[in-house]
Amino acid sequence: MLRNLAAMTLFAACATGAALAQEASLDAVLACRAISDPTERVACYDTAVGRLEEAQAVGDVKVITRAEVEKVQRESFGFRIPSLPTFSSGDRNDGELDRVIEPVKSVSSSGGKLRIVLENGSIWQQTDDKAPRARNVKSAEIYQAAMGSYKMKLDGGLAFRVRREN
Repeated sequence: MLRNLAAMTLFAACATGAALAQEASLDAVLACRAISDPTERVACYDTAVGRLEEAQAVGDVKVITRAEVEKVQRESFGFRIPSLPTFSSGDRNDGELDRVIEPVKSVSSSGGKLRIVLENGSIWQQTDDKAPRARNVKSAEIYQAAMGSYKMKLDGGLAFRVRREN
């Protein structure tokens, strides 16, 4: 059970419950392991888990899975959202997603620049003057480039600079 809890990320969902959220933490649960007396240890676990349960019930703490974190990262890829917390577990790229491959819904051109709509609803606009192949495109690979910019390859072709529009 502790391993499952440790694999999930906890975060405070609202400022009004900050005190409760601080008391109701995974660290509080894990700290109980250090208690040698079995009766005291179980009491510690009961208290810490009770605080987590109460905080979760009122919405001050939310337990999310790695799959949920990855879904949010994929959906927000290409946006700078400074208030979005980092969900690093210390074992993968600081928790940051640096590339995605998504199916393409449509590609259009205006003024020599491509506008790519992905199946997930995101819209990307070409920002450079390259002329990538854009017929019968199935997938787009988007990855972080220098200085906070992004590049895209359509079906593994020529990379060109893009920015996310929505």
